[in-house]
Amino acid sequence: MKHFLLGLAASTALTSPALAQFLELEKDELTFGFIKLTDMAPLAVAYEQGYFLDEGLFVTLEAQANWKVLLDGVIDGQLDGAHMLAGQPLAATIGYGTEAHIITPFSMDLNGNGITVSNEVWAEMKPNIPENSDGLPQHPISAEALAPVVENYRNNGQPFNMGMVFPVSTHNYELRYWLAAGGLHPGFYGDGDATGQINADVFLSVTPPPQMPATLEAGTIHGYCVGEPWNQQAVFKGIGVPVITDYEIWKNNPEKVFGITAEFAEENPNTTLALTKALIRAAMWLDENDNANREEAVEILSRSQYVGADEEVIANSMTGTFEYEKGDVREVPDFNVFFRYNATYPYYSDAVWYLTQMRRWGQIAEAKPDSWYDEVAKSVYKPAIYLEAARLLVEDGLADEADFPWESDGYKAPTPPEDIIDGVVYDGRTPNAYLESLEIGLKGEQRIVGNDVEG
Repeated sequence: MKHFLLGLAASTALTSPALAQFLELEKDELTFGFIKLTDMAPLAVAYEQGYFLDEGLFVTLEAQANWKVLLDGVIDGQLDGAHMLAGQPLAATIGYGTEAHIITPFSMDLNGNGITVSNEVWAEMKPNIPENSDGLPQHPISAEALAPVVENYRNNGQPFNMGMVFPVSTHNYELRYWLAAGGLHPGFYGDGDATGQINADVFLSVTPPPQMPATLEAGTIHGYCVGEPWNQQAVFKGIGVPVITDYEIWKNNPEKVFGITAEFAEENPNTTLALTKALIRAAMWLDENDNANREEAVEILSRSQYVGADEEVIANSMTGTFEYEKGDVREVPDFNVFFRYNATYPYYSDAVWYLTQMRRWGQIAEAKPDSWYDEVAKSVYKPAIYLEAARLLVEDGLADEADFPWESDGYKAPTPPEDIIDGVVYDGRTPNAYLESLEIGLKGEQRIVGNDVEG
């Protein structure tokens, strides 16, 4: 790999002797987009800690109004890359919604989301939840505790509405997973029907993350699934109660990714490696020494140009705890994971899970063979780029070789039943068998025709 010494323009980067070598960049001025969520942290840290500059990259970070605006910005070239929902590159590549070939060389984090309900709904759920010896609710809380509440709404002629952030978001699929595991149908998507509310017991709709608490407080929705700090914000405002985290739905589940167009990666291979190196270093910094840097990260994220929420609210989840009902603070050291457990490696099996959920709920209308899932995953997730960047960091003395899965084939071992709320094993190598094992949702040759499941 060709390197050269960057001159005085980046002389501040030379404070560390290991940082004197740089890739020959095709493009060094970049603009990256993000949504105001704590899991954009690798971008903020790479900027504030000088990791982008260390690679000779002059980066501008720009908050985006919503996920569609962000995706469109990457596709039309206004943004060179972005903090993305993992479902966005996959959906765009298969042509669900906006069509474009988006890839990811870097997975941004694990976990980080929660499901919150209004105080009124919580009061109705609580009698259905077993208590610990200390009188606090037993976790994880099943959606079975919500089912009688939804039934009461239905009997009174009222829809039970919940918010999620985007149709192909982790939040949509996690909320649907939790509801279905508790026997509540979250609805199907159909041909020409983008609402996802066909045959639904609970009606899900899109709400931008920062607007979730206000929308809940207004009574437009009765609960939501979102990333932090917007669950903890509901607790601090006294308007809602987080009932479960995604760590409890699926232990160490994949979350956001960093997305770029395939064209950008092809035209700027060294720049792609450089930005991936910077992001890996940021993720390492966020998790190193048992999260010793999290308080500094909280201060960075609280700034208005990043998340812009109070430090206390962000710290509630970023520093290893999570507050459910007001005063019910519990240790959740892995609520936000940025590097450990190979969090930043873009696993094909993670991509396949998102595709199975698209198929499960009708966003992928027809059955696909297992080989199709594998092919799509490999066209979007790019572990080879990631490992090349990691190798350069190891050679520069900036990373430990033992911290990367060099021998991986891109697929994780099957998720054991105890790590997922419905006890259903997930194996990314056998997506159709996985879909067959889920009680609610499309499987086999089934498809949505009108308001009916056929096949």
